Amino acid sequence: MLAQGRVHINGERANDVQQLVDEFSNVVVDGKPLSNQTPTYIMLHKPIGVVSATKDDKHKTVIDLLNRPDAQDFHIVGRLDLNTSGLVLLTNDGLWSRQLTSPDSQVEKRYYVTVKHPITPDYEAAFKEGMYFAFENITTRPAKINILSEYEAEVILVEGKYHQIKRMFGRFQNQVVKLHRHSIGHIHLDSALQPGESRELTQTEYHSTVQPSQ
Repeated sequence: MLAQGRVHINGERANDVQQLVDEFSNVVVDGKPLSNQTPTYIMLHKPIGVVSATKDDKHKTVIDLLNRPDAQDFHIVGRLDLNTSGLVLLTNDGLWSRQLTSPDSQVEKRYYVTVKHPITPDYEAAFKEGMYFAFENITTRPAKINILSEYEAEVILVEGKYHQIKRMFGRFQNQVVKLHRHSIGHIHLDSALQPGESRELTQTEYHSTVQPSQ
């Protein structure tokens, strides 16, 4: 088939049996498309009360909020729990999502936190040192906390352990009453997006997440 010129990949005649074809390659045989999937990257403003899952029997999911026919093709890049709002990224590109969520990539996730009791300066050293969670037998990577007011702070993580921020404040017997993620890396939640709304990333936003080696 290659020798006969019947196969085209990404608009060019294929002539090498070793040529790599990935999930987003445009493959055409005898003029008929076999594969033509486009990588897509979406930001969504997750409301409180919506779960970061593809399916759920009790709650609306972030996938349910996507008003598009191919919504089930997407997966979530870094989850938020039921009572946390803010930026969620979704994609059909598994390589991109793995890169973005790997702690080794050191991608910063920024959250605004409101707590029940006053925040004191000694939080800074504890967050920077990392905290040991006995249940998982792990120590969190160093985190940053910028105290904004007596009851509000910005927390910056490069990982996302189970209920990590709530558990870190829990070490100080301080309950988190509001949690909102406003950025992942250089991608900031679009202030024009109302809770539940979404849009595709711009080329600038997408390229801000891609490692130079790529």
